[in-house]
Amino acid sequence: MTEKAKPLTDLAIANAAVMKPILEIAENAGIPEEAVEQYGRYKAKIDVNKLPVTQSFGKVVLVTATSPTPAGEGKSTVTVGLADALSRLGEKSMIALREPSLGPVMGMKGGAAGGGYAQVLPMEEINLHFNGDIHAITTANNALSALIDNHIHQGNTLGIDPRRITWKRALDMNDRALRHITIGLGGPTQGVPREDGFDITVASEIMAVFCLATSLPDLKERLSQMVIGYTYQKEAVTVRDLGVEGALTLLLKEAFKPNLVQTIEGTPALIHGGPFANIAHGCNSLMATNTARQLADIVVTEAGFGSDLGAEKFMDIKARKGGFAPDAVVVVTTIRALKMHGGVAKSDLGAENVQAVMDGIVNLEKHLETVRAFGVQPVVALNRFITDSSAELDYVLKWCKDKGVRAALTDVWGLGGEGGLDLAKQVLELIDEPNDFAPLYNVEQSVVEKITTIVQKVYGGKGIVLTDKARKDLIQIEQNGWDILPVCMAKTQYSFSDDPKKLGRPEDFTITIREIIPKLGAGFLVCLTGDIMTMPGLPKTPAALNMDIDEKGNAVGLM
Repeated sequence: MTEKAKPLTDLAIANAAVMKPILEIAENAGIPEEAVEQYGRYKAKIDVNKLPVTQSFGKVVLVTATSPTPAGEGKSTVTVGLADALSRLGEKSMIALREPSLGPVMGMKGGAAGGGYAQVLPMEEINLHFNGDIHAITTANNALSALIDNHIHQGNTLGIDPRRITWKRALDMNDRALRHITIGLGGPTQGVPREDGFDITVASEIMAVFCLATSLPDLKERLSQMVIGYTYQKEAVTVRDLGVEGALTLLLKEAFKPNLVQTIEGTPALIHGGPFANIAHGCNSLMATNTARQLADIVVTEAGFGSDLGAEKFMDIKARKGGFAPDAVVVVTTIRALKMHGGVAKSDLGAENVQAVMDGIVNLEKHLETVRAFGVQPVVALNRFITDSSAELDYVLKWCKDKGVRAALTDVWGLGGEGGLDLAKQVLELIDEPNDFAPLYNVEQSVVEKITTIVQKVYGGKGIVLTDKARKDLIQIEQNGWDILPVCMAKTQYSFSDDPKKLGRPEDFTITIREIIPKLGAGFLVCLTGDIMTMPGLPKTPAALNMDIDEKGNAVGLM
């Protein structure tokens, strides 16, 4: 990787950057001052109701990746660097990204603000609390839990069965001890004892609702449709039945406004909403994406993890609901990732191994096939690392050329937008070409048909196996008429299969669906596979152990 003068840690590079006042960023983006609500000097929320009305909308470039590895692929970094490169070429570009969750920031995955010289700023604040949106979602989620338990304690006029409450509390932190808990102990004045549990906030249905709503009235309506449990007669109970959708919307009204920040090079970025892609739908808010489309000619956005998770849900859920199509899809990969998919251990990635790249490139091949299955052409961004050899890089670029796939070597971590110019030029060529975008399945198909379509066309598997629990869920879903919803697969990000150890391109496998959870507010059915958890745990050595603060209040060890 080409290196600039030190400092070279992400945090040090971010701290050395000179930011522009957010009002200047807003003005350059065409946002009138009356629409800008400043959160300090360098952050703001945007009141979309005060934006100028337009009938034209910018084109959308989706950034996805090959199956992630512990070596890191740099998808968010490429997203930022590509937008900066487009700006350098004179294009009016804007970024739409998810907000980082404190769970992975304090755990092991890290933040979501890019890296090196392709970052959004202020990086420290974005990764730690930001403008409080995720806290607002946590509060709304737990307010609903408190209201459910209070309703039961105060007489339970709806006849809610405490054994069939499906709504969980939430916390934006990895905490395995909270997956299964018992509440209401201590006597009659302490409430009704029952089993409960916590999801990480980014897996909360309120987060999904928040990210798929298109206006405050739509947000309120979606919140009202959320199922919180069932009565003794096994009838669904919704937020509307409790009559608290207004209160929940009130708690979210400020958070619902998109957040405006900037890249190191001054490209405007909207960062808003943050569902995980392995347990939720993995895309930033429709509010932010549509606002960016309204303001810019090209919107660069990303979806979590690989194309089998984030990109599939972007196409089948977000784009379907948002009424727009991606004009190009960038698939990020690295030599390091391909070597891991080719069987090389993380400790040996620094050594040249062209054969391992050849063995692991089948993973990239499947992701490219998946993108094309949606009728959109991909561009490969080969994200360069300093340990990559010329022979390894040349092999991948030639392989792409032989396959008729556009590809560009990128070095946005080390060079910022300059390192993404080739990628930007190829994207510009592609977005002017027509595509045949369409979701993979029709929502009127049966739930089994929809799941099977994803497993076969996206994962490359043979089919599915339903557990007894999933079969019972399916019967209930069909009886209630919820089977016309899209499906949101909750699956490991590390493999196309539901076994995280099967790297590369596994074949001849089935996906086990252990549970199907209706999320009526979000408007999809969550299908839990394998041992995927909606409340992750911390690793043996959490990233938090490296974090500190100096005597001047500056962060230490944050990325």
